[in-house]
Amino acid sequence: MFPRPIETWKPSARALYILSVVIVLLGWLLPLIIISIASFMTADQLNSGGRGLNMPSPFSVDGWTIAIKNDEFRGSFINSFFIVLPVVAISVGLATMAGFALSKYRFRGQLIIFAIFIGGNFVPFQILMVPVLRLTQDLGIYNTKWALIFFHGAFQTGFCVFFMRNFIAQLPSELLEAARVEGASEWKIFTRIVLPLVKPAIAALSVLIFTFVWNDFFWSLVLTPASPDGMLAPAGLSNIIRGRFYNAWNVMAAGSMLVALPPVIMFFLLQKQFIAGLTLGANKG
Repeated sequence: MFPRPIETWKPSARALYILSVVIVLLGWLLPLIIISIASFMTADQLNSGGRGLNMPSPFSVDGWTIAIKNDEFRGSFINSFFIVLPVVAISVGLATMAGFALSKYRFRGQLIIFAIFIGGNFVPFQILMVPVLRLTQDLGIYNTKWALIFFHGAFQTGFCVFFMRNFIAQLPSELLEAARVEGASEWKIFTRIVLPLVKPAIAALSVLIFTFVWNDFFWSLVLTPASPDGMLAPAGLSNIIRGRFYNAWNVMAAGSMLVALPPVIMFFLLQKQFIAGLTLGANKG
């Protein structure tokens, strides 16, 4: 059977495998290491050629201090939570209910509706720029956080429905039929049986959507170009390099590290559920 457990490999093959993993891991982490080092340098050290793997001499936290004290960046960073968390709740919540209906019910147009959700994932989001911009202007939510919440909530729901529908479809229909025989309503079946069984999938999807929306840069510039309280952290980060901070790349590096922290923390908090959700149904039998 392939692949064989690594314990059964020859010592030379194991050593080559471990060495390859270390090399790939270091190559993958190298940009992060360089940015981390740069965040503890001064602007003068960076502008004078102190880049790459050159260690700071001396270490400086000025980049972190300036980034945190920057009003526009701090406002966009805090505001990101008020945008991303509602988007996760909207998209995952709607997708779980839609996935249940599309996987466990049979009705006319079922496949067409599911195809629409899937097809939306293949539409390049740049094509939607002008219609979405005009729509938010007509609704009076342009340049506010609601524009990002409504757009991402709708746009991410398509992928979420595809994700949740496939997980819920793996649940045995006999279990749901037994609950119906006992007199349980469809809402109770959904909340008492389906939701507890797909918690790992919900956790995995929540981490993915949180990361997707948190890292958004394009739509923040399109829908909230003049509102620090409405844009997401990556767009707010771009404000750091404007004006007198233009050459302060240590500030930019420190801000990049701060922006990257929330998705990483969320992943580690939900690591077990994330892995369980991705491997749900992977075992045979």
